[in-house]
Amino acid sequence: MGGLLSRVLDTLSALGGKQEKRILMLGLDAAGKTTILYRLQLGEDVHSIPTIGFNVETVNYKNICFTIWDVGGQDRLRKLWRHYYKDNDALIFVIDSADRDRFDEAKTELLSLLSEHQLSHSTILVFANKADLPTAIPVVEIAQLLQLDRAAKGRHWYIQPSCATTGDGLVEGLDWLSCKLKEAGPRPPSSA
Repeated sequence: MGGLLSRVLDTLSALGGKQEKRILMLGLDAAGKTTILYRLQLGEDVHSIPTIGFNVETVNYKNICFTIWDVGGQDRLRKLWRHYYKDNDALIFVIDSADRDRFDEAKTELLSLLSEHQLSHSTILVFANKADLPTAIPVVEIAQLLQLDRAAKGRHWYIQPSCATTGDGLVEGLDWLSCKLKEAGPRPPSSA
């Protein structure tokens, strides 16, 4: 009965009701995840401190209610990420595109996430944050360095340059994400 009700609600949602999507936002510490989250929710720059644990907020955008889980990115917290994998529609991975010294570390973490079974149906949006800084790696180079064409083969993925403090690029990223999530329809049922 619950499965039938779920399918009916998904069908009604697809016919014009508000869709609900669960988004997991990850990345190394200091990449700008929390700043992006609150810029999307409040529309303004909010001074944030390093996330110890997680932040969760809802963002309503284009008839979709995104529940975004922003999980801390410090090295000692990354082993806890796996507790948030289940039932996500998309993964937003935030990289500091101006921090060349930590790019390989960010790449390693992203490629590890892409190999996780519970995230195998997730659409991937990479915010190349801090793109306004003069040392930022261009998106074309980021795409080559991350090797997403191979690592995320068969999945929808996109890299969007952004600046969390001004909001530049965030709407464009959400536009792409909402379009892909509408195309994908409801997430496949999870196997516990």
